[in-house]
This record gives sequence, C-alpha cells and structure tokens, in this order.
Amino acid sequence: MATRWLKARQTKYVAYTLVYVLVVIAGIVVLNVLANRYNKSLDTTANKRYSLSPQTAKIVRELRQDTTITYFNQSTRFREGKDLLDEYANLSPRVHIEYVDPDKNPQLAREDGVRDFGTAVVQIGDRKETAKDMTEEGITGAFIRDIKGNTRTVCFVAGSGEHQIDDTDRDGLSQWKDLLAKDEYQAKAVDLLQKADVPGDCTTLVVAGPTHDYLQPEVDAIGKYVEDGGRALFLIDPPLQMGASPIATNDALASLLESWGVTLDKDLVLDFNPIGQLAGLGPQVALVTQYTSQPIVNELKGTAVGLPLARSLEIKDTGKASVQKLFDSSDSSLATSDLNSAAINIRDPKNKRGPLTLAASGSYDTGRPNAQGRFVVVGSSSWVANRFIGFNGNSDLALNAVNWLSSDEDLISIRPKPQDDRRITMTQAQLHRVQLTSQFALPLVVILAGVVIWWKRR
Repeated sequence: MATRWLKARQTKYVAYTLVYVLVVIAGIVVLNVLANRYNKSLDTTANKRYSLSPQTAKIVRELRQDTTITYFNQSTRFREGKDLLDEYANLSPRVHIEYVDPDKNPQLAREDGVRDFGTAVVQIGDRKETAKDMTEEGITGAFIRDIKGNTRTVCFVAGSGEHQIDDTDRDGLSQWKDLLAKDEYQAKAVDLLQKADVPGDCTTLVVAGPTHDYLQPEVDAIGKYVEDGGRALFLIDPPLQMGASPIATNDALASLLESWGVTLDKDLVLDFNPIGQLAGLGPQVALVTQYTSQPIVNELKGTAVGLPLARSLEIKDTGKASVQKLFDSSDSSLATSDLNSAAINIRDPKNKRGPLTLAASGSYDTGRPNAQGRFVVVGSSSWVANRFIGFNGNSDLALNAVNWLSSDEDLISIRPKPQDDRRITMTQAQLHRVQLTSQFALPLVVILAGVVIWWKRR
C-alpha cells in the first residue's frame, strides 16, 4: 500500500511542487543575503539622476582616513536621508553612516551644533563640518571643507572693464561665482588701481576679459605675484576695434605673458566646424573637442567646449617658465588679423589656418622647492560669462582651471549636471485623448481580442 502511494502520479506531482517551492525559497533567501551584504544599484536614467557625480566619487574613493557621516533626524524619518547616504558608503569602505535621533541623544546633537532635523555632519579625522543641506552638493561640500581645512579665495581683478562676479546680466560672472562656492571657494573683487598689490589671501587671481589697458604698476603687481609663487588665470579677448566698445591691446600685460612663454596673437579665430553649426553655433564660436594630456583637461575627453570671440596663442618654454598647450581649434578654423571690420574675407591669404592654440598652462620656477608659480591663459573670456558658461563643458573647464591653479587637483572632475526636465506637456484636448485611449480604447481592444479567440475555439 505504501509502495503504491509513493508511485502514485499525484504523489510525484506533490513532491515536484514541494521541491520547486523549496528551490524558489532558497533562491529568494540567497538573493536577500547577497543584496543585504552587497548593496549595489544600477542607474539606467539618461542623465544618471540617481548616481553621485564623478567628482564626488573621486573625492570619496581617495579618502585616506576613516570618515563618519552622522545623520540627525527623528527615528521615524531616517529613511529620508538613507538612500543618499548609502551611495556614499558604497563608494568606499572608509565611509561609515550613523543615525542619531536628537530627541533621544540631545547631548551629541548639542556637541555637533545641530539645531534642525535632517542635518548631516561629516567627520574626517578630527575635523567636523556640517552639510549645508541634504543634497550631494551639500554633503560633498562638507567633505571638501574637512579635507582642505583652510579658506580658499579666488580674487577677480576689477577696474579695467573686466567681467564682474556680482553681475547677473548676460556678460556677468555671477553663475561662475555660484559654481565656485559649491567647490568651497570664496570669490571677491580686487582693484589693483587702488593698491598695486595682490592681497595675501588670494589663492588664485583671475583676469577676466579687461577692455582697457592695465597700467604698468598693475602689470608689475600681477607679475610679482606669479613669480613669487602665486597662481593666475588670464582670460584675454582679441583686441577688436569694431562696434561701440573696442577692446584695448593691453600691450603691457601681453609683454608680461610673452616673458613667460605665451604670445597673444592679435587675431580673431573663426571656426567653420560643421559640428558647431549643428549645435547652433556661428563661426565666431570656436568649438573644441580634442584636448592634450594635462590635469585641467584630462577629464574633458568626449566633452565639447565653446569659446566665443577667441584669439590664438603661440607658446614656448622660457628660462624660468615651462608652458604646455591645453587645446587647439579645429582643422576647419582660421584666424584673421582684420579686427576693424565685421566683414571677414575668409579667402584672404593672410589668414592663418587651423588648428590654432587657444589655451595653455604654465609653471614658473621661483627657485624655492614646492613654491612654483602657475598660470593659465585662454584667448577668450565670454565662455565663462552667464550667457555661455552653461554650454556643455565650459563650467567644468572653468572650475578645473581654478582647481589646478589652487593645487586642488583632487577636485578636478566632471561636476553633476542639472537634472533634465522630461515632463510631458499636453493641451487639454491631448490629455482627453490619452485618457480615452488608456481607459476605454485599450481595454476594449483586449476584450474584443478575447472574444475572437473564444469564438474560434468554442
């Protein structure tokens, strides 16, 4: 009887079913254990909306000390910060996350100066910094302040028609100032006409498109600053003489740069690259897609940069300065020396044919160990203005240049881009048609298909 029961078909089916159920349960248990031990995720969104930026990943993965991120919130609201904080923990085994309820542990909240729920405090070694907000920018900013420690100031020269950091118009630099703040740099204007001396708290000096000539004392102050180990970024436009606002030749400043191995050509680069035309750019915007191997541009591979109204440069090493090209214009570019007329003769035999050097970096030997001066020269300034800094890789190039000049090479990377707004906007009629299709038409098609199949098999 028992043998017959074991051989019965129903018994076999029950046994098979039981085995299948056990296998499925075992698989689910194994997957849960692996998921709990190895917390990995795959971001398939087009703009990597749910992934930390390469800059954040670079900073966290290069940590040399154990780091603790303490998240202060009510116990029932820890989930609000968990997803973001787990992404940091997944980047490095040195990052540890702690969750603290200020109501249950008010003493720790008081020690860390926490007053609001939803606050994160990043501790690296003995240093603690509070994140300005619970976003990637806020938390990574706390990492940077912990690592760098001291205040870093980017000084912008003012007084000779340069772009201004507080100007929110199209030609202002207010957006660049905001981007620098996210990298934990302070920005301030300095007037070398009032006092021909670069302030000692300037980590980097920026000359952003002067339209008037610098006086010799100003040039001497800039030269002394770099040759004593300072860092400077020069954004020098071509000396266009057309229109209501001509640009001065700035010969004294040009002579200083030439003594460091960078000659500013008095020309205007025109780029007839068809890719630029597809991007909606005119020939007055030089489109750059190829770069040399230098920390400023290493991370820009595959990213385009656009430089409006650019001039070409000639570079060479000098006795104390070594110069390196950053990038050229395209093969389809040319440079005209006719700067007095908007009408350009592209067949003029005097035109120089591309590729043409548009930007260079250099180091100045001060004769002291670990105290070299650094400088970057770009033959255009409008690419960092509010109207153009958002173009493709322009903001990354601007920030990378400041990072390299400030010896913050560990910050050089591609910053997070603004999230794309991919919402679908429809009129009321379109919305009504979608509603009818989804609620009535599609279900009706399914029902009719079922009726037809039933009719054929009846």
